[in-house]
Amino acid sequence: MSARFGFLAAALAAAPAAGCAPEARLPGVRFANAAPVAAVDDRRDVPDRPPERAFSRLAYNFDGSFFRLVTRALELPRPRRALGVNALDEVPDSTWFTNRIGVRELSLDELRRGAAVVGSPEPHRPWTIHSTKVGGVSIGFIITDARGERWLLKFDRAGFPEAETATEVIVSKLLWACGYNVPEDHVVYFRPGDLVLAPDAVVKDWGGERGRLDRAELERALARIVHEPDGRIRGMASRMVDGKPLGGHAAEGTRAGDPNDRIPHELRRDLRGAYVFFSWLDQTDAKEDNSLDVWVADPADPGRHYVKHYLIDFGASLGTQARFSSNLREGYTYLLDFPDLLEELAMLGLGARPWAHRAWSGLRGVGMLEAAAFRPGAWKAATPAYLPFRVADDQDKLWAAKILMRFTREQIRAVVETARLSDPRAVDYLVETLVARQRIAARHWFSRLPPLDRFAPGDDGQALCFDDLMLSYRLAPASVDTRYTVTAYDGGGRPLGASSELRGDPSGRACAPLVLAPDRDGYTIVRIETHWARHTRATYVHLARDASGAPRVIGVWRP
Repeated sequence: MSARFGFLAAALAAAPAAGCAPEARLPGVRFANAAPVAAVDDRRDVPDRPPERAFSRLAYNFDGSFFRLVTRALELPRPRRALGVNALDEVPDSTWFTNRIGVRELSLDELRRGAAVVGSPEPHRPWTIHSTKVGGVSIGFIITDARGERWLLKFDRAGFPEAETATEVIVSKLLWACGYNVPEDHVVYFRPGDLVLAPDAVVKDWGGERGRLDRAELERALARIVHEPDGRIRGMASRMVDGKPLGGHAAEGTRAGDPNDRIPHELRRDLRGAYVFFSWLDQTDAKEDNSLDVWVADPADPGRHYVKHYLIDFGASLGTQARFSSNLREGYTYLLDFPDLLEELAMLGLGARPWAHRAWSGLRGVGMLEAAAFRPGAWKAATPAYLPFRVADDQDKLWAAKILMRFTREQIRAVVETARLSDPRAVDYLVETLVARQRIAARHWFSRLPPLDRFAPGDDGQALCFDDLMLSYRLAPASVDTRYTVTAYDGGGRPLGASSELRGDPSGRACAPLVLAPDRDGYTIVRIETHWARHTRATYVHLARDASGAPRVIGVWRP
């Protein structure tokens, strides 16, 4: 792996740089004078299919909620910064993550399509049923449409029309836009007569096949599903991903048999930072079997194979799980949360709890999603078993919050509308609530570290410019006075002239005078000290001359 992947000085980092002036106290981090890595080479040939991971939900939850919590605590692990990060403190493209809305504008049509490869099966009927689905609570089937495309067909739970199907599609497309691999999902409508049984159709459960699926069995299953007044049935069709399934990715460590999987999963920023997206979307069902690794053929070279990593199964997001279970604590506590239970005992049940006034909106297709009591830093998945969320730090969450704020209200609405909700008020409610939660989350994470971004030399090369996202997105209260102290140093840590003092502009854009160090490549470290709301934190921007002699940003370090 290239030394430019991540930061050059991750191995050098702790000690101050040699020759550094004592008053500077610069981190020892240094970067290669080269373009940052934009994509990771993790598609090297894996000729033999890696073994499938066996999964036991009971063992997973016991291990993650009890046993591993204890043994990991006894190991006294020290906090570790994320890996899988390039010199600009961003996540490069890989088989796990592809930069989309974080680096470019996505059109409304792109957002509506999401991960679409072949398009909805709805116009391509009849559908042939091969088996019932395995796992989950709701009824489902494995089908093939008239084109030969294979799909998982799922339905809403009884008593909760439109909720699960809408949620699955909305969350899938938003996570795709963030950068994750997800299946192609569509809300579909059909009639019972559009379903035909394959001659070898079977009923499956966790124990395997348990008999032939005949028409009578199918009719009994369909009778338990809500029908529209005109006789149609609403479902959610999820295209079966290409490749050979290997099971989900482990919450800790790497996958056996995959030489490309070199970063322990608990240290991957794309997995750690997903905490911000999952909390925004209230996707409390974060666990290993809601991910899927597949051994795929390279589209450009079918003789070459590698492992691709997906997130799947989002039907319990957007407050739907809280509504299904009537558990107001969903997203606020773990299902079994000893610290929370002890706190409640100490308060004798008299203290105000953040979920106490949580209530369903009464809108068809909407879960118990709200913004008023949303606490981004305290949100919890159903269990603590998913380790990347537990070890994520402020740098990971700032990275994700920057991506999160790239969604406009119009873009969020375009995605929500693809859920085909029958009540326009439900669309409005989800859009407004998601926008409110988006801004609450970003305000929280932007207040933990200076949300400085888009560093670039000015047009004449005589200034370093940057955006303060707290200001550019108008998240800071008007009473907050933001200031910056900008000081430049050479590569050895010696100051290059006096510091500049800047005040935050309402636009969020600021530019400080820039003079590069006089050595051959002009290696310069600019320390931007942000002062806001009684906080002071520094961000270090590293620059050097490119082949033409012009300054360029080669690295960003956020302590």
